[in-house]
Amino acid sequence: MSKIDQTLAAAMPAGPQARIPLVAYILTGAVAVIGANSLVLAPIAPEVARTLGVSVQIVMVASAAFGLGTAASALFLARFIDRFGAWRLMRLAFATLALALAASAVAPTATLLAVAQLVAGLAAGVALPAIYSGAALVAPAGRENETVGIVLVGWTLSMVAGVSLSAVLADILNWRAVYGCVSVLAAAAVIALTVSNRRDVTSASVVVQPFAALSIPGVVPLLAACGAFMAAFYGTYGYIGDHATSGLGRPVSYNGLLAVLYGLGFGSAVFLDRLMQRFEPRLLLPLVFLGVACIYAILAGLAWSFAAIAFCVFLWGLANHLGLNLLIVRLTAIDPSRRGAIMGLNSAITYLAAFAGTLAFGPVYAEYGFAAVSVSAGALVVFAALAARG
Repeated sequence: MSKIDQTLAAAMPAGPQARIPLVAYILTGAVAVIGANSLVLAPIAPEVARTLGVSVQIVMVASAAFGLGTAASALFLARFIDRFGAWRLMRLAFATLALALAASAVAPTATLLAVAQLVAGLAAGVALPAIYSGAALVAPAGRENETVGIVLVGWTLSMVAGVSLSAVLADILNWRAVYGCVSVLAAAAVIALTVSNRRDVTSASVVVQPFAALSIPGVVPLLAACGAFMAAFYGTYGYIGDHATSGLGRPVSYNGLLAVLYGLGFGSAVFLDRLMQRFEPRLLLPLVFLGVACIYAILAGLAWSFAAIAFCVFLWGLANHLGLNLLIVRLTAIDPSRRGAIMGLNSAITYLAAFAGTLAFGPVYAEYGFAAVSVSAGALVVFAALAARG
């Protein structure tokens, strides 16, 4: 079984009984902060639009700016992680994120809010690859899957707690308080990362060009799998809520239930990470992707039943956690000396796939309905399974 480089964990006892370090949980919180910012705008957008005197569509440009900034930064800046160190750039990225979120909180116009979110995206595009690289560095030998799984729980925290609390906070105070709170959390992440006192192990090699990591054997097939996997998720997730309300006649509040169920499924999969450690990731990842494809097939067949969709959404979150975990473990194990560049490409592909999936699945949903969206997503994940066999 491939082992992730254990440079910073060399002093830890080898084997599955080695304790997962506290810093892994700090990384979980760091992911939660980034996830919270990426998700909070949608539920508070009407209030933001009312305050700034613009339409909701204009406000959501800020969300697009965040995604664009994240993709660009991951592609062009994350490669410096290998040269200067994951922990140093993590601290710098979160300091920048805290300032950008503070600027978002006081933005007087929608344009300045979009600019602030663009800067936040630039910070997130460096922070996420650095976090995943850091998780690989601190993972005890034999517990790589568990460590990465714990870090990924941050996405659950942002989805289940962040989205719900943002709406409540906006109602009690205002939308500016939401960004103010997330800014404080980003500043707390800077402090926690500083106190953790992790030393960087840098690479002496020259900083590679943005696309140079594509020449590393094994990278392209996994990035192709990542793109298909993420496009399927974002394309389906983007329209499942409208299907529940417009197609099944459920109130909008049921969309929040679907988000919570997905988050709970995603988070509960952490209890399976130790079991996954017993299997070779190269063999297990295609099987997990095929499992995800089966869930999409069930969603297509039972699209008429909200109860069935709700149950499938929980399984969907669980299976997606396993797939993302194995994908990160495999990518970070390919070349430890160029891990930052590889994970930067991974983050760039993820955000580009989010854009492409949502855009491409729109006409499919409008013309043929949600069942066709689920079938299309299943086909993409079957492709991901085939690509991941390499």
